[in-house]
Amino acid sequence: MAHPASGQTAVYTGSFDPVTLGHLDVIERASRIFGSVVVGVGINPDKHPLFASDERVALVEAATAHLTNVRAAPFSGLAVVFVREQGATVLLRGVRSLTDMEAEFTMTLANRKLDPEIETVFLMSAAEYSHVSSSLLKQITPLADDRALARFVPLPVVRALRSKLPAPAR
Repeated sequence: MAHPASGQTAVYTGSFDPVTLGHLDVIERASRIFGSVVVGVGINPDKHPLFASDERVALVEAATAHLTNVRAAPFSGLAVVFVREQGATVLLRGVRSLTDMEAEFTMTLANRKLDPEIETVFLMSAAEYSHVSSSLLKQITPLADDRALARFVPLPVVRALRSKLPAPAR
């Protein structure tokens, strides 16, 4: 018997600046639960990301190339509108900590007011990735070697990070 959600599309939104192994863990697990997963790479005009939107989409595509039911797409504006544009009713969110959960709770309530038919589904990040964040990566990249970075991000992201934040000469 098919899993009840196997035909549904879930939309996983975030900035993915850059995509991490924690994000990839959530995407891989979601790809086993849902028929398809769209990774919505958000554009926030108030933030100054390390990677441009098209670079972030390309990095998500490279990191998820092994997953046939996953695709990435840029979006700006409300996540619930993007979910609808994808023909979906499931908004997927990854959470790492109780602090994340508090912020996600507020956002979920707002999203429910904006579109009551969209359900938010949370997947906990694997414990080994619960400390990984974009800000941590930006701090350690200039100091860490490529092997160390590969403990936090997919290999295509290691190369991309190096192009933005080179390692110090040794």
